[in-house]
Formats: sequence, structure tokens, C-alpha cells
Amino acid sequence: MATKNIEVVVPPREPHYVGDGFRVHNFIPSAYRLDMKRMDPFIMLDYNSKFYFPPADKPRGVSVHPHRGFETVTIAYKGKVAHHDSSGGGGVIAEGDVQWMTAASGVLHKEYHEENFSKQGGDFHMVQLWVNLPAKDKMSKPKYQSIANAQIEKITLPDNSGTVEVIAGNYQDVKGSATTFSPLHLLNVRLNKNGKAGFEFPENYNTALLVIEGSITVNETESVPTDHFVLFENKGTAFNIQASENAVVLVLSGEPLNEPIAAHGPFVMNTKQEIIQAIDDFNHGKFGYLEA
Repeated sequence: MATKNIEVVVPPREPHYVGDGFRVHNFIPSAYRLDMKRMDPFIMLDYNSKFYFPPADKPRGVSVHPHRGFETVTIAYKGKVAHHDSSGGGGVIAEGDVQWMTAASGVLHKEYHEENFSKQGGDFHMVQLWVNLPAKDKMSKPKYQSIANAQIEKITLPDNSGTVEVIAGNYQDVKGSATTFSPLHLLNVRLNKNGKAGFEFPENYNTALLVIEGSITVNETESVPTDHFVLFENKGTAFNIQASENAVVLVLSGEPLNEPIAAHGPFVMNTKQEIIQAIDDFNHGKFGYLEA
């Protein structure tokens, strides 16, 4: 099998706040070489690197806002988030959990630090990923997948290397918990110091990783520190990583949809006219109701 080499290693950009509760580095689509077309079907990745929030009586977060045309995937590494949407989805995303919300034809959504976490304060560490939907599914019915850590399939790696959590797609023939509209893989890799893991994805899939904790070496040659993003070339199929210290790595690989992308704020469709329609539908209350 041919080696899949690194195209670029991207350091974290200067952080900005989404609402007052999410201090994020945006990688997709604003970082170097990580535009929506290049990363298709992954059209946004906000990374809340580990950050301490002091106690607060009023939970920090993002008030009611719309989405249409894609899915949001929130992965909690530290801290807790409470969320609700106008289709009836909601709950608490705790450490190790994943929330997979299919906005599709349109929802209103809000997300805040969970009340007890907010009162106590603590380290907050999250990823939010937006996954584009195929044109034929963009106006489908919204749905919600709440995936507790205990429900996530885990593979133990040999030689005490660590574990791989299969959120979506598969790894070593073990299928992930989330259902998806297009072929993609989303894995949390938890490696002990000197632990190794190998991966193989189709050559044409857009493949990347984000070092959540620790540091790693890719293909025995290139060191990648904490909070850095790695984009792989669309050549070759296989790569490996080794932990220089205990590490957590998010691996993502997906088949590009190769469809036109029209994006405006919280709406991602295929044409400008569909964006105009989304704004009009939102202004006329067609995304439902959600109390602020």
C-alpha cells in the first residue's frame, strides 16, 4: 500500500469567541489551504483548545441561531454543554460524548455551558465540525443523534498503544455509532506514550487529523505538536502516527461530494438562490420556534 504523506501542517489561528462561551481557533474554512472545497465534505472546524473558564452564575454560550443544509458534530473532551433545537433535540454533552445534529431543512439551535459546570468553572475543550449534506438530502427532515461515550465502539490497540474510538465510519471492520449521509470516518485516537496506530483510507478521500492533546510523529518522520492540524495529500492510502507523549488525536476522512457550495453564515446550500430562500424561510418563521 502506498503511503499517504502530509500536504501541510497548520498551526492554530488566533482564537475568537463564538458567543461568550466558545473560545475557538477556526481551521476550516479560514486557515491556509483548508477552504470548503479542499476539505469537502468537512466545511467548518472550530477548535476550542483547552481553556479555563472561571465560575459564572449565568451560563456562557450562544443564543438561538439557525442552521440549514448540513450537520453539526460536537465532540466534548473537557467540560459540558447543554443544548436545544427547535426540532425537539437536546440534552447535555458531557466529557467524551458526541452530539450529531442534522439541521437539513432547518432548525433553530442554542448551546450553553451546562449549568453545574458553569457554576463550578473548569477546563473546557471541544471540537465542532460541520459536515456538508448531499444536495438530495439538504431539505430532508432534521434529526438528532446523541452519542454517549459508553455507546462509542472502542478498539484496543496492540502493545499497550492505546484505543481508537469509532465515532463514524469504521476502523478495523468495527463500525461507528453515528449514521451519515455520505461515506466518512471520524475517529478519536487515544495513544499512550510511544503508542502507535495505523490508518488506511481511499486515496480520493479528504483526510486530516487534529492533535487534541500531547504530540505525535506522522509516518515516522514529521513531528506535530498539540493543537496543530495536519492535512494529507490525495495520494496514497496509508499513514501511521506515534505518540511522543500521551496523546489524543482526532482523525477525519471523507469522500468529497463534489457539488457546488453556496455558503452564507449558518446556511450552506448549492446555489445563491437556495441561500436567499433559506434567509426568507428563516425570516418567516419556517425553522420553528425556540425560546431564547
